[in-house]
Amino acid sequence: MCGICGIIDLDGYPISPQLLENMNNILKHRGPDSSGIYLNLRAKERSSCGPSVGLAHRRLSIIDISTGHQPLSNEDGTVWIVFNGEIYNFQFLRNELISLGHKFRTKSDTETIVHAYEEWGVSCVNRLRGMFAFAIWDENRKTLFLARDRLGIKPLYYFFDGRFFLFASEIKSILVDSRVPRKLDFEALSDYLSLLYVPAPKSMFQHIKKLPPGHILILNSKGINISQYWDISFASVEEKSEEEWADIILDKLTEAVKLRLIAEVPLGAFLSGGVDSSAIVAIMSHIMSKPVVTNSIGFEEKSFSELPYAREIAKRFNTKHYEYIVTPEAVKIANELAFYFDEPFADYSAIPTYYVSMVAKRNVTVALSGDGGDENFAGYRRYYFDRLENKIRSFIPDFFRKTFIWGLARLYPKADWLPRPLRAKYFLTNLSLDPARAFFNSVAQILPWEKAKILNSSIRRYLRDYDPAELFQKLYQIASEQTPDPLSRVQYVDIKTYLVDDILTKVDRASMAHALEVRVPLLDHEFMEMVARIPSHLKLKGRQSKYIFKRAISRYIPLEFLERPKQGFVVPLAQWFRKDLKDVAQKTLFSPVLGEIFDLKSVRRLWSEHQRGLRDHSSTLWALFMFQKWYEKWLS
Repeated sequence: MCGICGIIDLDGYPISPQLLENMNNILKHRGPDSSGIYLNLRAKERSSCGPSVGLAHRRLSIIDISTGHQPLSNEDGTVWIVFNGEIYNFQFLRNELISLGHKFRTKSDTETIVHAYEEWGVSCVNRLRGMFAFAIWDENRKTLFLARDRLGIKPLYYFFDGRFFLFASEIKSILVDSRVPRKLDFEALSDYLSLLYVPAPKSMFQHIKKLPPGHILILNSKGINISQYWDISFASVEEKSEEEWADIILDKLTEAVKLRLIAEVPLGAFLSGGVDSSAIVAIMSHIMSKPVVTNSIGFEEKSFSELPYAREIAKRFNTKHYEYIVTPEAVKIANELAFYFDEPFADYSAIPTYYVSMVAKRNVTVALSGDGGDENFAGYRRYYFDRLENKIRSFIPDFFRKTFIWGLARLYPKADWLPRPLRAKYFLTNLSLDPARAFFNSVAQILPWEKAKILNSSIRRYLRDYDPAELFQKLYQIASEQTPDPLSRVQYVDIKTYLVDDILTKVDRASMAHALEVRVPLLDHEFMEMVARIPSHLKLKGRQSKYIFKRAISRYIPLEFLERPKQGFVVPLAQWFRKDLKDVAQKTLFSPVLGEIFDLKSVRRLWSEHQRGLRDHSSTLWALFMFQKWYEKWLS
């Protein structure tokens, strides 16, 4: 696990070694063990020999510690790579490439990619099984080749103004170059307020983009070309018995876990006490010859803490278990989160993720996590309600839905204080919408009419014709061309949005802040392709989520443990805003800088309602709080 960055000047002027060094050094937290730089030296003036190139790398040593340094080249120095991630099938590929005549100087997975590129060109990505973001400079072809893994486990950002192309694992590295404008992207701001993260390919900086998961980028004298090399498909459903699917799930997941146990450094796991992390620990315990090192966090507020369940799993599998209690003092890390995330990020589970990474790093260098289980096996409650809405929607004529029910939804109060059966505004609104827009409505944290109130008038006018839900509609349409199944369609949307730009972004930044590598067996692409063939009624059976996954894991863990209500990785933020976080949040939320973008009168109303206990506005307040922290760090 590492940090990578680079500069390409298409006009061939020399790259500043100091600039490249500075870009690399700001990524030191991702790779504290060593660093390296490659420059294709040109004359002092503009070169007629093609672009000037600088590649840089920060290393966190995991595999081939003694010889796997980067940047790394082929035998004659015409192909250079910087690589972040792990290729789990590299030994198999290495043997195949040796049989084809390639000669290796190291035992690293990095060199395997170089020779795979020489043998198969850019299509080499189709042979890689793992998590990765890499850049390859081909001196003979005068071409830069960037690739990002299928699910977006590893990040990759870039900037291009027609002449200068910069790329990096994190935005802060690109911002080291003063030629890169620091301009707020207002459409990305709108996305952020809706979703609490910025979806690819945007970033919060107008001129910096994310390379989407499963995509490659080619840069040459003609400019850049981006294309997709992989996508998840729900088109081929296979009918098998529950017992058969349980066998297949367990076998394939065991294979994925086993592949991720290759390391020359201490290795362990995150253990939240939920189904997914417990499953990973159970399988690790059956594979490994020594106790698994497990790492957990909890809260003083017992209703939010899953530590008792984590302890139960740790005891069951005789793990070497470590814990940490997160207190309201943890919000002091907001400034650190603003630094490590580079964009405003308001999923407050970043706080416990940061701390569980800190705990894990004290004990191991690599940790396996259970991320991806909810997206694969329909673990979120919203999937049940989406299915219910689709069933009801199918019985109501479109004209009636879009007129009468829409009008009723507009009139119905947003009654958070009423008993749950009477909170009908969201439900009525969703019934009146098409399925894609209704799903967006379900996941949106700040809905359009609420967002309009907190943005100032000039930004509201600017965003008048912009609709963040269009991304969901586009992705839903792609899924609709694969499958008629509504559940599979929204799973596809989640995999392309929430999974990559919220869950995986959170885990990457929080773990790499502590130079901890996190591996995710449930996001092995071969495992996911298999799960996509399972009928949806086995994933969400009645109201029971992850039905078939729990049946598979019940061979290791009792069903009564697996079937308890889902809790999630949450923090008592509503309480913190009224007590421990109150003073610092109030000072931050009403700063003059925030007033340039938001309507402070509306923000004060939200704050007052929250403090008096009339409404829970903690998600909105945290989104504004983290935006301000980000703005202070990167735009002030």
